[in-house]
Amino acid sequence: MSPVPPLGLLLDVDGPVASPATRSVSRPGILAALVELAGAGVPLVFNTGRSDTFLREQVVAPLLAAGLPGTARVHAVCEKGAVRFSVRQGRATEVVADSSLAVPREVHELVGGIVAARYADTMFVDTTKRAMVSVEQRVDVPASRYAAAQGPFEEEVLAACAAAGLGVGLRGREVPDAQGRVPYRIDPTVIAVDVESVLLGKDRGAERALELLAADGELPARWRTVGDSRTDYAMADLLHSRGLSVAHVDVRPGEGVPSRDYPVLVPEGAVEDEAGEAYLVRVAALLRGERAEEAGGGFAWWGSGASRGVAESWAPPRA
Repeated sequence: MSPVPPLGLLLDVDGPVASPATRSVSRPGILAALVELAGAGVPLVFNTGRSDTFLREQVVAPLLAAGLPGTARVHAVCEKGAVRFSVRQGRATEVVADSSLAVPREVHELVGGIVAARYADTMFVDTTKRAMVSVEQRVDVPASRYAAAQGPFEEEVLAACAAAGLGVGLRGREVPDAQGRVPYRIDPTVIAVDVESVLLGKDRGAERALELLAADGELPARWRTVGDSRTDYAMADLLHSRGLSVAHVDVRPGEGVPSRDYPVLVPEGAVEDEAGEAYLVRVAALLRGERAEEAGGGFAWWGSGASRGVAESWAPPRA
């Protein structure tokens, strides 16, 4: 029987791993730490809204080049649970996509038309998506300029989908279809706007992660989920609801840290991939026995869950 992994990592990609500015893994300590953790038996699952193409090219390929061991347990859950693949013996497996979770072709045409007509100078359509329609900030456009265009763009997409009879929601508002249903949502992030099925989300991605890991070995003794937005807490919410030991690491707490019944760790100063790098390097040191505490020196526990299940979280794994 294989040993129980000491830890499982469920990682958002944009922010904790890939730089929102460069859209790539720009900090070398991230790759080195992930390779070390995978070699120590820590399963890595990337749970992201990104496409499988992005994951293969911008995350998996650099990991392999950095020396990811062939025995590593690495999975990618893309498009918020609609698409997935694994990495086995140094190669990405065939992509599995759930077509029942895809938005209609009509949405692609509507959104693409809006971008081409009025927003191509600030954003572009990600044509690698299989289930969602995603429009992303151009890398040559300042964040402030994109932010100014994002709001009006969201409203145009909402109006176009509503006029087409597609039930859709945006920021708490809903426009039902003729049957009173709202099967789709417009989900804005810092660098993108996604149009997606309401069945997708980071919680669905976490469910897929558990399924993938259960199929290839033992589940971890404890979990850390890492993200940069409030929606990423859904990963830890799902694991916590299953009775699993989990803490969430929020690398961009300026958006607001919600109250949770599990521990939340936040950086003090660094954000995004700088904080992601610092945290992953710290976890590697903890597993090597070179650190005694998860918090301190740039990270702090937040809120009511801070004192529960933290001190003993790096106890030796069960046999």
